[in-house]
Amino acid sequence: MAEVELIMPKMGESVAEATIIKWLKAEGDKIEAEESIIEIATDKVDSEIPSPEDGIVKKLLFNEDDVVQVGQVIAIIETEGTGNTSASTPSAIAEIKVEQPTINNNTTSPIAASGEKLDKNALGGKFLSPLVRSIAEAEGITAAEIETINGSGKEGRVTKDDMMNYLSSRGSAPVASAAVAEPISALAPNSSTAPVPVTKQVSVAIGPDDEIIAMDRMRKLISEHMVRSKHTSPHVTSFVEADVTNMVLWRNKIKNPFQEREGEKITFTPIIMEAVAKAIKDLPMINVAVDGDNIIKRGHINIGMATALPSGNLIVPVIKDADQKNLIGITKAVNDLANRARGNKLQSDEVSGGTFTVTNVGSFGNVMGTPIINQPQAAIMAIGTIKKKPAVIETPFGDTIGIRHMMYLSLSYDHRVVDGSLGGSFVRKVADYLESFDLNREF
Repeated sequence: MAEVELIMPKMGESVAEATIIKWLKAEGDKIEAEESIIEIATDKVDSEIPSPEDGIVKKLLFNEDDVVQVGQVIAIIETEGTGNTSASTPSAIAEIKVEQPTINNNTTSPIAASGEKLDKNALGGKFLSPLVRSIAEAEGITAAEIETINGSGKEGRVTKDDMMNYLSSRGSAPVASAAVAEPISALAPNSSTAPVPVTKQVSVAIGPDDEIIAMDRMRKLISEHMVRSKHTSPHVTSFVEADVTNMVLWRNKIKNPFQEREGEKITFTPIIMEAVAKAIKDLPMINVAVDGDNIIKRGHINIGMATALPSGNLIVPVIKDADQKNLIGITKAVNDLANRARGNKLQSDEVSGGTFTVTNVGSFGNVMGTPIINQPQAAIMAIGTIKKKPAVIETPFGDTIGIRHMMYLSLSYDHRVVDGSLGGSFVRKVADYLESFDLNREF
């Protein structure tokens, strides 16, 4: 008989731990490969972990409600065969960097801030994760008050985002001075562990008609994360303007037959994602990360797409191996991930592993943007809105002016490892692929 170690998988670049909600199997139970063995909750998603092998559950190493670090062994499964194996390869374990939250011993105790120690279950019986409970205790939110919050998590659970949205609209309710101890990485993906630089506060003169608005908790965390990313990577942004007339005309021509045949709407996003994947294959040193003095050249092209949620927050689901998919495959992946992101139905591995990010600022009517890099990636591209403009058209018979569909692309990149020639060449390469789009392309 062999023993397989089931390891808490990597739940995303910014997620260091997960709470065990429920064991779906008991010790001694038979289990099949890909059958769920445990239900867990993180700050981003609720998920189930499947068994990697057929066998018998020999040992459960943690209890329900325990908080488990990524990379820890959580169960032993006995299988046919010999020797001991692990559900995660040694190389995968080596990639896991667990960030332990640090407690500032000089701050007020969260319990003292709220006056109430919250149970793991709300008054209505809904599960409250340790992070949700700590936020509630620090901000003085009672169990009865939590019952009034509509949970967007699985089975109506209240998530961290639900708490942040509630706090932002709480009005004049008292806010405790104590901060909840959590890594900034819990807010945004791929945040660096580098300390935020201490800057001297600038004295601001307050006029008689000025209004002072205190930052809510979410805004404070976003502020710190933005400073951290800027401090980690020296940002440079390059811009190009692309004539995407052929792309627009082709998409308008095939969108109805495409939907009839594939049952999917095709937007400009998957077409641009395809061009980005091609450009990364041509210039692979844009698809890197920095680890100290080492450059990690990624072996896969996993493109994250920033997706706006109904709450106004952003999440970045990832299209894995985008270069291996055709346009139909990318379209289905984009639509599926975007729809499930808005419905809070993403799995943990679908928001992790990104190597490059694309954000569509054009969806807000913006012509261009200078996005901040999604650590530890080295570059992020922003797509501007498509506008009709007069443009010079070069022909064999001379130049003429016509109405063209134009779009700005901007690439922010880490100047430690991406020089201006590479950054500028990459965004130009994406534009070249879009400008040379074949109007007669079959789908």
